[in-house]
Amino acid sequence: MTEPGDDVDAIVAAWHRERPDLDLTPLHVLSRVTRLAKRLDLARRDAFAGFDLESWEFDVLSALRRAGAPYRLSPSQLIEATLVTSGTMTNRVDRLQERGLVLRLPSPRDGRGVLVELTAAGAAAVDGALTALLARERALLAGLSAAQQEQLSAALRELSTALP
Repeated sequence: MTEPGDDVDAIVAAWHRERPDLDLTPLHVLSRVTRLAKRLDLARRDAFAGFDLESWEFDVLSALRRAGAPYRLSPSQLIEATLVTSGTMTNRVDRLQERGLVLRLPSPRDGRGVLVELTAAGAAAVDGALTALLARERALLAGLSAAQQEQLSAALRELSTALP
């Protein structure tokens, strides 16, 4: 019995018809990853909207929350955790501070440096958003058994660590 096809199967079939000379194997995996990423992004936005957060705000706040008490990181640590430029991070911290979700504090180690600290309001927002996100992600994965989820996670980890 063949498995039901999805939109990627249709795309690959069309390319195979038009370009039978090409090995289309990567499309089977990476086109699905791309399409899943788009769906996940929509689910993230929906989950975060209930807490008046954008995805980028969740990323910064969650980096601070994961740091553990007292929930402080330097801007360079936030840049490393969120993979953005220093100019982007400065803008993001400014906006989060305006909303009362983070504070800038002088660094005790360096008089010129600062630390970014999660406020109680920021912690409440990121904790609520994480709970909502996990519920949505569980729903997205509901069609896979626990064993299938573990296999998929392992395969994606291998791919992720193999990439330059």
